[in-house]
Amino acid sequence: MIEARGLTKRYGTTTAVDDLSFTVEPGRITGFLGPNGAGKTTTMRLILGLDRPTAGAVTIHGKPFGQLAYPMREVGALLDAKAVHGGRSAYNHLLCLAQTNNLPRRRVGEVLELVGLQEVARKRSRGFSLGMGQRLGIAGALLGDPAILMFDEPVNGLDPEGILWIRNLMKNLAAQGRTVFVSSHLMSEMENTADHLIVIGRGRLIADCTVAEFIERNSQQAVRVRTPHGDELTKAVTAAGGTVRDDADGRLLITGLATAQVGDLAYDNGVRLHELASAQASLEEAFMELTGAAVEFRAQQLDSPGGTNAGPGSGPDGGQDQPVLTGGGV
Repeated sequence: MIEARGLTKRYGTTTAVDDLSFTVEPGRITGFLGPNGAGKTTTMRLILGLDRPTAGAVTIHGKPFGQLAYPMREVGALLDAKAVHGGRSAYNHLLCLAQTNNLPRRRVGEVLELVGLQEVARKRSRGFSLGMGQRLGIAGALLGDPAILMFDEPVNGLDPEGILWIRNLMKNLAAQGRTVFVSSHLMSEMENTADHLIVIGRGRLIADCTVAEFIERNSQQAVRVRTPHGDELTKAVTAAGGTVRDDADGRLLITGLATAQVGDLAYDNGVRLHELASAQASLEEAFMELTGAAVEFRAQQLDSPGGTNAGPGSGPDGGQDQPVLTGGGV
């Protein structure tokens, strides 16, 4: 289990992590989300003792990382897949890690087979593709057979088969009772993988809940309708206080009314329906809704004044006033 309490990190006048408190529990996959510059990587570095906090503390099984007797047997981490000596083979890279952490040589072959790199084990890593490098980094994280796994953008460079593989790997690890903490910008992947979410913006906690709770609380639910009598249904829905807009695929999206209400209105007004279903927002839509005020850099829109010269700019202030959502057993 990972516990952060009042965790703060400042670099000069910049506060990267601001009074952050959360718990990452075993037996589930916890997704760690936030816009670029939110402080995710800094937080992971603080957990692993690579940076010292300005204030607060973070512990692993009740101890700071530096006090763990056998770190690789307790925590496996992938923060930067490129942090490998390019002149070493995959086998020798892992063997060095094993020998410096008093791990058995046989474990090297086991993790190479687990990540699918046994056929290129003796090749120098400088010739590896991005996806192969990710697999090697994951092999290093698994080397000590740890109870806690931390992955920063683990699916970068992986093909669809590789993405499915790492998704199933993380689910299996969590099912074994291990703690899995994963940061990713791929919302669709997090929606398919994570059980719980910790979301930060501008270094502060803005959500700590299950995926379902996050979507429900940060998106407007809608009803999707397909009908040959769109005008009649639109009039009835508007009169009942709902809002109607055309979807891109020719359907109607209705907000402000429940699915049953829309069905009753259609029946009462003699409107034939070919489709009537709840339209649940995606994790990406809910994420954008919640973190919009916490985005640090924004690009100009192509049709905005000033042409297409997109560049970084400060987002609107307000990330520090976001509500904290709790739930999911934390």
